[in-house]
Amino acid sequence: MADSPLPVRDTLTEIARLLPSDASLEDVQYHLYVRQQIEAGLADEGAGRLIDTDEMRKRLVAHRRERENRG
Repeated sequence: MADSPLPVRDTLTEIARLLPSDASLEDVQYHLYVRQQIEAGLADEGAGRLIDTDEMRKRLVAHRRERENRG
């Protein structure tokens, strides 16, 4: 979580505070993973590396046509 706006220790503290007292290590791992993915998505958005849904649909249609023509 190098791109996190919070230091790692603060992120862990925040997650630990939000989880129930009976949370498992798997719960902690899951929440860290989700946090990391959200932060990566926000960084991609900030860097202009996202495409909108309509563009993705066009790319999928083109990809399917290409696959059909190959095989």
